[in-house]
Amino acid sequence: MFMEGLNLTGGYGGADILKGCSLGVEKGEIAVIVGPNGAGKSTAMKAMLGMLDIREGSVMLDGEDITKLSPQDRIAKGVAFVPQTANVFTGMSVEENLEMGAFLRTDDFSGTMNEIYDLFPILREKRNQMARELSGGQRQQVAVGRALMTQPSVLMLDEPTAGVSPIVMDELFDRILEIREKDVAVLMVEQNARQALNIADRGYVLVTGENRFTDTGEALLANPEVRASFLGG
Repeated sequence: MFMEGLNLTGGYGGADILKGCSLGVEKGEIAVIVGPNGAGKSTAMKAMLGMLDIREGSVMLDGEDITKLSPQDRIAKGVAFVPQTANVFTGMSVEENLEMGAFLRTDDFSGTMNEIYDLFPILREKRNQMARELSGGQRQQVAVGRALMTQPSVLMLDEPTAGVSPIVMDELFDRILEIREKDVAVLMVEQNARQALNIADRGYVLVTGENRFTDTGEALLANPEVRASFLGG
């Protein structure tokens, strides 16, 4: 597995939210973490990024143990993260937001910016507009675009379709499929479980911080127990 968390156990302060859960993703693959509210989905994502102290378990990236690395060091190694909220600089233009994503780069990143404008054409159109003037879906595109400016090998998305319309959700998922085609490993937490599993190569159903089901997206969609308990029948 290109990036994986193994037997992750930990939380914030006293109680463990994660209780030995394991998840991972290969390059050129979409892995989706689903489950009920409070299952530890976003916590697992934060553990993968190093934003959470884990008591047990490890995080591996391309065969290297990165468990002790800071989030900044993980980002420098090619991991990009898009949080669910407060994920754009509202007082900056679209283009300035994308430039902020390239802060670690010392090379000419204009080619990458053009790739992002090709992926999200509306951003090219609105490149000089302030991010605060954009719709929710457009802001998400800016947030994902900014993460891609680092040319990551792993893209982690926390609830990328939260609060957007079904049409915008479908469009975002289409773009995520395109990102996968660039040999990026995509790991995402998603509330829209059925739609997310539809595009997932690999799926993890978490319940109270533990793996309840782990399988391909297709197999999880077909599993009667998963359908009854987590997908509304």
